Amino acid sequence: MKKKGSAVFHKNTFDKISPEKKDKIFTVAIAEFAAMGYNATNINMIAQKADISIGSLYSYFSSKEDLFLAMAEKGYELLGKALAELHPEEGTVFDVIERLLHITVNYAEQHTDFCLIYIDLSTETLSGLSERLSDNVETDYVNAYKELLAAAKEKGEVRSDLDVPMAAFFLDNLVVMLQLSVASSYYRSRIKLYLGEDGAQDREMLIGGLLALIKRAFS
Repeated sequence: MKKKGSAVFHKNTFDKISPEKKDKIFTVAIAEFAAMGYNATNINMIAQKADISIGSLYSYFSSKEDLFLAMAEKGYELLGKALAELHPEEGTVFDVIERLLHITVNYAEQHTDFCLIYIDLSTETLSGLSERLSDNVETDYVNAYKELLAAAKEKGEVRSDLDVPMAAFFLDNLVVMLQLSVASSYYRSRIKLYLGEDGAQDREMLIGGLLALIKRAFS
């Protein structure tokens, strides 16, 4: 479930600076975009907090838009690395889905800022930006879900009448909402409305409950 090659949103000059300097720029930019959102983020503030001049920042990235998209690509790259641990060839389809749910929760906990950037990027006001992301990033995940479920259907692990495209759509939406429900305070409050404080905090119970529902729907 890997994404294809990423677009390059930085200039060649960015490749020539030290890894420490790159990390500082990325750390500051990710935190600012996650906390403020794209529209309210001040690129001058990013330069100041990263201890570089605004001129230097523009020598690395042509625009605030390119800097933001570079952060989004970094998030997708980290997600791709996390999903490399999925191992869809190991176990039943439900074993794979359980690993997927765990990976989703762990990623959202470890990379909350990237998840918040994704929420911002998915809004209608930033649709023009999301269209610049490379290689149809979502398509790779769609195809992976379809392939996983089609193989399970062939092996008799799921219902013979399972609508694979619809099941893949359901699974994808569940994973996205699970990620947002861990990363976003707004969506975390929605979990509490349904499951209460304890249910919202107990990750094993949450994953187990979702997996049980998936099994009933797909089996």
